[in-house]
Amino acid sequence: MGSELDGKVAAVTGAASGIGLASSEAMLAAGAMVVLIDRDEGALKALCEKHSDRAMPLVIDLLDPSECATLVPKVLASAGRLDIFHANAGTYIGGDLVEADTSAIDRMLNLNVNVVMKNVHDVLPHMIERGSGDVIVTSSLAAHFPTPWEPVYASSKWAINCFVQTVRRQVFKHGIRVGSISPGPVITSLLADWPPEKLEEAKVSGSLLQASEVAEVVIFMLTRPRGMTIRDVIMMPTNFDL
Repeated sequence: MGSELDGKVAAVTGAASGIGLASSEAMLAAGAMVVLIDRDEGALKALCEKHSDRAMPLVIDLLDPSECATLVPKVLASAGRLDIFHANAGTYIGGDLVEADTSAIDRMLNLNVNVVMKNVHDVLPHMIERGSGDVIVTSSLAAHFPTPWEPVYASSKWAINCFVQTVRRQVFKHGIRVGSISPGPVITSLLADWPPEKLEEAKVSGSLLQASEVAEVVIFMLTRPRGMTIRDVIMMPTNFDL
């Protein structure tokens, strides 16, 4: 177990699986207290039983506006303060736009964009008052390349890329760092929407990342000297070819 984040309190959304789970476990291993936020109560309970009392579950449906608004008050009530916020929760839609369900589009844009903005909006006053903090947002390689097979998803991440860059410039004077991680395809449940032949091709060619590899980059970002902000890290498998 490391000690790079000893004494820090972190909160991670979408913490029950995938990148959120890997990020939470990496922060716990580095010594942080972590509030794991997800709507999957059973998964959170199992995870917190697996880890020490430094892992605290917080069951919230972020797509419910009234529940979403309770995130920061509940984190502060259970942990006392917040040093690190990883806005990770998100969903995915791939394929041709004309074949997409419009209600699914609404849900994805709400979770990938609106919820992220609302969560960061609610976190910032606490960090500003304390004069320090780290905000990391899970973005995507799709934020930097107009991926033709995922126009809705890519658009949500382009919006987040702009959000991270502009908010960073507003709050750095308060001692707050804002950055994003932009991985290429990661082996998580989000790939379930990929065409089967494309997913199999990616697995065979070694062009997928592990969630744990993304978590290692999160820890790298959090442990830089306070005078340095890693604004965005683009990660891709060596064999990945757009």
